[in-house]
Amino acid sequence: MNAPTTANEDLLYSVQDGIARITFNRPQARNAMTFAMYDRMAEICQEINADRSIKALILTGAGDKAFASGTDISQFRAFKTAQDALDYEARIDRVLGTLEQCRVPVIAAIAGACTGGGAGIAACCDLRIGTETTRMGFPIARTLGNCLSMSNISRVVALVGPARTKDLIFRARLVEAPEALALGLLNEIVPDVETLQRRADETAKLVASHAPLTLEATKEAVRRIRRTLSREEGEDLILKAYMSEDFREGMDAFLNKRTPNWKGK
Repeated sequence: MNAPTTANEDLLYSVQDGIARITFNRPQARNAMTFAMYDRMAEICQEINADRSIKALILTGAGDKAFASGTDISQFRAFKTAQDALDYEARIDRVLGTLEQCRVPVIAAIAGACTGGGAGIAACCDLRIGTETTRMGFPIARTLGNCLSMSNISRVVALVGPARTKDLIFRARLVEAPEALALGLLNEIVPDVETLQRRADETAKLVASHAPLTLEATKEAVRRIRRTLSREEGEDLILKAYMSEDFREGMDAFLNKRTPNWKGK
């Protein structure tokens, strides 16, 4: 049974033959995520959990430039208080936790840039397929001067290990597709976007044909094995970053396309 496409313009959702698809639809902004897009993605995951006819979920970005380039930076301009920072990270933890616990296999079809919050979304997915142009990373030490949520740190460490996590963040570098495959950030590379979408569909149909309870149990077991830092354990780190002069400087520099002047305070 197929369901019609639903949209809030920035995020498209459709279901066909038991395969759900979410498309981040802001190609003019490299599919940067608004708060409304994050919230809608979480709502969809909850809808999927209640609909046993859905067997797999594909996440992808519109166009060929980006899967998702993180949170839309302009939304940080409203941050004034410590509670704003804590509320933001609580929202991200809730949304990505809902995605991670979606009962069906989630496949990320990644073309172009997959950075910051976009890479955090990809880390929540069960399988990640990229193209030869895929670039992944968390360049926040070069751009904004903020920090990842505690759950995102936990997921990246689980994927690539502590040393490589620090290497990615300290160097603020974007990993090209071959290295991403070697590190485990990608499961597979295909040549181009057309092949990517076809391969994501094929993979979704394959996993959809398998025993759903086996997949659900395996997915949840792996999640439970991984040690996840709580928000409370990281509140001091979040506030140190988001309440700093450096974060304000990084945000202003990013929005005005200049090099930030870090002061370490």
